[in-house]
Amino acid sequence: MSAQTLYQKLVGTHTVSTLDADHVLLYADLHIMNEYTSPQAFTGLREKQLRVRRPRQQMGVVDHVIPTRPVAVAARTIEIVDAAKQAANFTRNCAEQGIHLFDVDDPMQGIEHVVAPEIGLIRPGMVVLCGDSHTTTYGALGALGFGIGTSEVEHVLATQTLVYRVAKDMRITVDGVLPLGTTAKDLVLGIIATIGAQGARGYAVEYAGEAIAALSAEARMTLCNMTVEAGARAALIAPDNTTLDYVRRAIREHDALDAATLDAACEAWAQLRSDPQAGFDIEHRFDASTVAPFVTWGTSPDQAIPVDGRLPRLGESEADTGLDASTLKKALDYIALPAGAPIEGTPIDRVFIGSCTNARIEDLREVASVVRGRKVAPTVRAMVVPGSGMVRDQAEREGLAQVLIDAGFEWRQPGCSMCLAMNDDVLAPGERCASTTNRNFEGRQGRGSQTHLMSPAMAAAAALAGRIVDIRKEFAHG
Repeated sequence: MSAQTLYQKLVGTHTVSTLDADHVLLYADLHIMNEYTSPQAFTGLREKQLRVRRPRQQMGVVDHVIPTRPVAVAARTIEIVDAAKQAANFTRNCAEQGIHLFDVDDPMQGIEHVVAPEIGLIRPGMVVLCGDSHTTTYGALGALGFGIGTSEVEHVLATQTLVYRVAKDMRITVDGVLPLGTTAKDLVLGIIATIGAQGARGYAVEYAGEAIAALSAEARMTLCNMTVEAGARAALIAPDNTTLDYVRRAIREHDALDAATLDAACEAWAQLRSDPQAGFDIEHRFDASTVAPFVTWGTSPDQAIPVDGRLPRLGESEADTGLDASTLKKALDYIALPAGAPIEGTPIDRVFIGSCTNARIEDLREVASVVRGRKVAPTVRAMVVPGSGMVRDQAEREGLAQVLIDAGFEWRQPGCSMCLAMNDDVLAPGERCASTTNRNFEGRQGRGSQTHLMSPAMAAAAALAGRIVDIRKEFAHG
């Protein structure tokens, strides 16, 4: 057999049959659902008088439309009428089909891409599907995860398989050491800014190199989560001791898997990697030591610059900006900042720390380390939304929540929250937000608002200063 990439191995071990030169019937180990991409799929099953084929290989989470007001879990209610109907339908559908659901009032409710890994459901070598594009997150643990559409959700529910178009292979190698003040969020924003929003379109991206090996499991999730913003079909990191330690801990805490079986599984997972001679269709290399804190300025995650950089100028060539003239003008009009202006010093009104990209315990520890003993600027409304009930509880046990509250942050219940304007947490027109989310599309956080993506540390520093600042200067001054 010829040498294979990790991606090719995962596809191969899950191929039920080859349909043609480009498509296979792919088996899914786990299918995750939320309340807004599943209703039509359940309706389709009902109309065809079909049952879910393997209910125990499904998981449901109410996360996109749920409010995050800081009330007791048992008292959580959805007051937006249409959103409440979505959630109620989801609850009924899961109950009818025997699918485990983390419902509105479940203490372990949270964002699907935070909950699934932390309770040990995501394991190396798996294929995991979800009606959400950021399912690429699971590649951080050596699992092939990707988002699917509503019609595909129905097919998976009925058959536990998917008609799948095989992707090409890309490897991104990152060597060197990330400088103080930079994180996986800065790294991935820098990569996307370099290769473009379509730079990985049609590819499964495998990350490699010493800088990747140095990242924690949570940081790798941030990296793989946002790789879809470069158009990637999937993102993968070969399992190593960091992976196995994370997965082993999650399984031990939440699964009855016996020790001998888990040990054997870990030995097998450790072998999951690309063969030394495997070929990739495209290779990119980056030096982590050159990464700066990045901030987005426009209407796409690839429109990002170092915090000490300047916005593009009108009339600059497409070769320099990666944008044609009309796209550049539209992006500058949206962000409502002068062409050529520095991004550092831009006043902000809101700070949002959360989302499936940056709402894990590691992110909250980082934020607390920045704001401890300080106060949010009086002109800023800042909120922290933990990624799950488990993250929230741990942050409270560690004293992080109190640090955030003392600094002036709102400490809220879990959910997707202000990542997208599908719930109560919405920016008002004209508000500018420093956000740890994954997309800065026009109006995504609220009609007429402006979003700047950045790392949790950068967002925390912006909350204190009331403007976008360079976190490296914060470190330099202790």
